[in-house]
Amino acid sequence: MRAVVFEEFGGPEVLEVRDVPEPQAGPGQVRIQVRAAGVNPYDYKVRRGLTKAKLPQIPGFEVAGVVDQVGDGAEFAVGDEVVGWSVGGAYAEHAIAGNITRKPAGVSWEQAVSLPVAGETAQRVLDLLDLKSGETILIHGAAGAVGAVAVQLAKAAGLTVVGTASPANHEYLRSVGAVPVEYGDGLVDRVRAAAPQGLDAVFDIAGKGGLRESIELRGGTERIVTIADWETAGALGIQASGGTGAPELVRAGLDAQLQAVADGNLSTRIADTFALADAAKAQELSESGHARGKIVVLPQA
Repeated sequence: MRAVVFEEFGGPEVLEVRDVPEPQAGPGQVRIQVRAAGVNPYDYKVRRGLTKAKLPQIPGFEVAGVVDQVGDGAEFAVGDEVVGWSVGGAYAEHAIAGNITRKPAGVSWEQAVSLPVAGETAQRVLDLLDLKSGETILIHGAAGAVGAVAVQLAKAAGLTVVGTASPANHEYLRSVGAVPVEYGDGLVDRVRAAAPQGLDAVFDIAGKGGLRESIELRGGTERIVTIADWETAGALGIQASGGTGAPELVRAGLDAQLQAVADGNLSTRIADTFALADAAKAQELSESGHARGKIVVLPQA
């Protein structure tokens, strides 16, 4: 099968497409013919050697596709359309599934693969913030893949949402239910104008400053969570969140969000799609921090 592989750490240029042996489903496992692989910031961090990854490596862990091989005792059958997490890399024509669930028929491959990481992260942090209907939340980086899902989940829970983003993304934020404000100098005054009632919580997805301003707006560090600026969070005494929840809860959350997409109650925005041969360009866009939505690799393209 064709797969993107890297044998040394470095920039996007270390990624190359190769023919490699197809993975085989073991007991309880299923293999997926990959229709879409999600691109996440973690992918380029692995490529740059910022994690404890071993080499050689196939990037990616977010996957959607069709089951084409099942091991003894597997929960799924050949032909099932599934989405979730992979084991051993997803930028490939085939991948071994990890925690997966069935994809509703009315959800596209690109929409499906945009949800596992963004949806789990958004819901996990909103739960940590213990939000209640009628409260107001500030979301830094609200126009990205995680941010847009967080905005919609918060709105559905009865919250008022203020979201920071560049002016080019303000109309999009309005369309998903947030009051947009611009980054940069004067942020505190702009947020206070947008939310004169005050803030009950802050969710930082961007990791590009704003935590000190968030403390000023909140009057302390309580109910501020970042997923992107761990160093500053540690220095300021702000909570940082990473990892994932219990597999069964994560899967149940993904099921609910997929159904919400199928029902038209949750939307995702696709920034761009790339063939396997252009995986380096996909990661370059991800690393730039300027993608408007989810970046997706299409191995069958």
